[in-house]
Amino acid sequence: MMKRFAGLLLLALTLACPPVLAKAPSALFYLMNTQKSTNSFLANADKIDVLVPTWYGVDAAGLVNGGANEYIYGIAQQKRLPITPILSMTKGREGFHKLLHDEPAKRRMNEALVREGKKLGYKGFQFDFESIVWTDRDAYTLMVKQTADALHKAGMTLSVAVVPNGPGHAEGGEFSKWMWEYWRGPYDLKALGQAADLISLMTYDQHTRWTTPGPVDGMPWMKKHLEYALTQVPKEKLSLGIATYGYRWYTGNPVKEDGTEASNITATYIDADESFPLAIEQKATVQWDPIEQESWFYFYRDDMREWVFRPDARSFRARYDLVKQYGLEGFSCWVLGAEDPKVWDELPAASR
Repeated sequence: MMKRFAGLLLLALTLACPPVLAKAPSALFYLMNTQKSTNSFLANADKIDVLVPTWYGVDAAGLVNGGANEYIYGIAQQKRLPITPILSMTKGREGFHKLLHDEPAKRRMNEALVREGKKLGYKGFQFDFESIVWTDRDAYTLMVKQTADALHKAGMTLSVAVVPNGPGHAEGGEFSKWMWEYWRGPYDLKALGQAADLISLMTYDQHTRWTTPGPVDGMPWMKKHLEYALTQVPKEKLSLGIATYGYRWYTGNPVKEDGTEASNITATYIDADESFPLAIEQKATVQWDPIEQESWFYFYRDDMREWVFRPDARSFRARYDLVKQYGLEGFSCWVLGAEDPKVWDELPAASR
């Protein structure tokens, strides 16, 4: 009798207390100042957890310029969608170097961020500083700590976008050396992860206009950098970068503007609204790479082969599954407007 009673009690408790569903990864999407990006935001805002628009810049003197797009801001407010605008450098590598080593300029920058953030009710800001000389690594870490302290005191957060830099040092080859000197080397992931609230790992641009054709964010490459980042940053503070744009490689004009001639292998961004029709127009066979987990195709124009690598809904699903597999805070998706529309079928409604 007692066993039967215990069994009935357990059943009753199970029915009364359904299992707690795991929280979906946080969906952070970047927004550019283009109509295409705006259109995507308007159509899909209910599936976005954090909006990161490219609204602000700073110069070498710490002058912050920019402002909210009132239309986008108003809709985000209506939907209670947190906004964490990007802050980027407006004066290039040398300008950023000057800012890093100018304490009054950094204070002016932080005061402006606090003032703007309080006025508009931002969740915080995201630093997106790239093309930094690697010898400024410690200076950049210090600036992140200083800004994080200022924003935290004001009740806001600081997230930092970083170029992936596994295995933590420069690897062989001149290209790898250059990448470390100006792109990977400046980021002390462990220290940044301790100071900031979130690290957005920019696990895209594996192949670019600087390289031979290849996947935008091949899966083995992405896992390599993710697994290194996890040795430096807690998974609860790590957001995996996912690309929605593609690249098209082709043979460019060998004659320069000054009349001289040189090899000109060219690559340009290509979004889904261009790459999908292009494959149809050129009667190309779109192929799936099971190792890289990305779609690609090629065709001939003027007897020259052109290559297109394009993330699509299938590749997005594989990377979204990776986020869940590793238990990450979420993902950071560059960029609204470039995506295969079917990407949105993979995401739940935002929880807010």
